Amino acid sequence: MTQDLNTLLTALYVKIDDEIGGTRWMGRPPRLSDSELVCLAVAQAVLGFHSEARWLRFVRKHLSGMFPYLPQQSGYNKRLRAAFPLIKRIIRELAVDTAFWFDDVWITDSTPVECGRSRPTVKRSDLAGWAGYGYCRSHSRFYWGLRLFLVCTPAGMPITWALASPKIDEREVLTAMLDREPHLARDRSGLLLIADKGFASKEFEADLARQGVMLLRPSFKREKPRSGEPLLKSVRQLIESVNDTLKGQLGLEQHGGRTFEGVAVRVAQRVLAMAAAIWRNHQTGAPTTRSLIAFDH
Repeated sequence: MTQDLNTLLTALYVKIDDEIGGTRWMGRPPRLSDSELVCLAVAQAVLGFHSEARWLRFVRKHLSGMFPYLPQQSGYNKRLRAAFPLIKRIIRELAVDTAFWFDDVWITDSTPVECGRSRPTVKRSDLAGWAGYGYCRSHSRFYWGLRLFLVCTPAGMPITWALASPKIDEREVLTAMLDREPHLARDRSGLLLIADKGFASKEFEADLARQGVMLLRPSFKREKPRSGEPLLKSVRQLIESVNDTLKGQLGLEQHGGRTFEGVAVRVAQRVLAMAAAIWRNHQTGAPTTRSLIAFDH
């Protein structure tokens, strides 16, 4: 079967249209449907266009057959921000539509989402109060912005995710994510959650155990080696490669958001693009489920 951007968008359009079928608008329906809007957003992330104005010019020239009507840049931005709940819903629908949804092994980590560098930007930004200063151990640098917390399967399919201030403890954020959707852990017996040392805490592990989740993390020097730790190094590389897909190929750090809604929807846009690629590769039996090579040109 041919694997390219056209087949991905066609399959995604059909999937979204089936999921949101029956939705009716009051008054005149939009000329760009919600299904087309979401496909347009996925294509933008996959092809690496960080500027919405440049992206719409490219679509008018090269993809007009797939998107016969395109709004202006301001209209596209407004529609995209309003579609944030729909994008989150489609991420979940794509995950459920794969065998990965039933995996009993999860991997979790957080990664910085920088939102500004200069002091004047920090002072006048609409993100003040939500974003904050944090420290990235991987790159040994401070940054101002948010952290993306992602829980995914070893294949990279997102199970749940959240954006939070870097000042909030990682364990608190993950606990809140699992408490918000308790059925995710309850529906999987013997669930194994793989994390790094930042999630170490007796209280946190006890809370996970009450939910039927076992935490696997590297041990500290003062601790005895934990069960399963020899296999942890190779498995931990999976979440690093997932973050690299979001940042290196989908431009997570070049989101360009300046408001709460803007940052949230642009991060969701990139998570959806990754989920859509994994979903499509899984459907077609591709050897590498998280590969974007067939779709990014």
